[in-house]
Amino acid sequence: MDQIVNVDEFQELAKQALPKMYYDFYNGGAEDQHTLKENVLAFRRIMFRPRVLVDVSQIDMSTTILGYPISSPIMIAPTAMHKLAHPEGEIATAKAAAACNTIMIVSFMSTCTIEEVASSCNAVRFLQIYVYKRRDVTAQMVKKAEKAGFKAIVLTVDVPRLGRREADIKNKMISPQLKNFEGLVSTEVRPNEGSGVEAFASSALDASLSWKDIEWLRSITKLPILVKGLLTREDALKAVETGVDGIVVSNHGARQLDYSPATITVLEEVVHVVRGRIPVLLDGGVRRGTDVFKALALGAQAVLIGRPIVYGLAAKGEDGVKKVIEMLKNELEITMALSGCPTIDDITRNHVRTENERLRSML
Repeated sequence: MDQIVNVDEFQELAKQALPKMYYDFYNGGAEDQHTLKENVLAFRRIMFRPRVLVDVSQIDMSTTILGYPISSPIMIAPTAMHKLAHPEGEIATAKAAAACNTIMIVSFMSTCTIEEVASSCNAVRFLQIYVYKRRDVTAQMVKKAEKAGFKAIVLTVDVPRLGRREADIKNKMISPQLKNFEGLVSTEVRPNEGSGVEAFASSALDASLSWKDIEWLRSITKLPILVKGLLTREDALKAVETGVDGIVVSNHGARQLDYSPATITVLEEVVHVVRGRIPVLLDGGVRRGTDVFKALALGAQAVLIGRPIVYGLAAKGEDGVKKVIEMLKNELEITMALSGCPTIDDITRNHVRTENERLRSML
């Protein structure tokens, strides 16, 4: 792994390691994949305003999320079916997260059971959930997570239906039976045509899910609830009014609605209406420590890393995931030092200049 110098290089290794069907499943976005590209490119249009002659001999990247300390504001996003990437699946990812002292959000569509992940190592973990038409299935998973010591529930709210992922349609992507749901619901689809994941999703997901259902979720768990998949100030305000415990600004890794905005471009409008009342996290397009810094400067408490984690896992298992997190941490540390920010709290809005600000200054 010595020759790998940045996170993007893991993608090529993953492509070599994985069957085409699985690589395309992880890599792909919706339709034209416009948002997929924009998630990454939008970060590149934000420039720094570095401050100099600040004592940066000691850099402290540590922070807390919902009161839980983490070594840096870099967390693991929920991504589906890690065993398609590596035989150890989510257990390897969980061990890497624990070793890096950060929080993993385990996917509802995990290929390892909640109990397997929980017993693999000691760490703070959250569970991401979907609400199924069969509410008892979702309720049972939430109960399992609570019993297994998970610390929060992350409700994904941007999937009333699955987005059109054309690679999965072409490849006739299979949907494997997931151990978490054995005896509850069959998740296995081996399609003659189209995407099996889409076929399963359309049969299982509850498209009637609405704000009032947050109350239902709160009635079945004492755990904090974060909503993942907001992109507007209107929905951010609704989330705060509904009393959720956190927001993840996300467009589902550009896998749902193509031409939805790159997440970093709408982070500020969400942060402005939330006004610090609850934590705001961001995912989508984070590939560099500089991206992490930019998200923090624009008001995020932490970022979640999705695809790069899966690529690290596919290429080198647990060590690959560790390496991805460590690389991003090292880059963030250098960015903080060169921007004159010894701690996370020192990173301010004044340390970055967005494209809008640049354009306005030209008027």
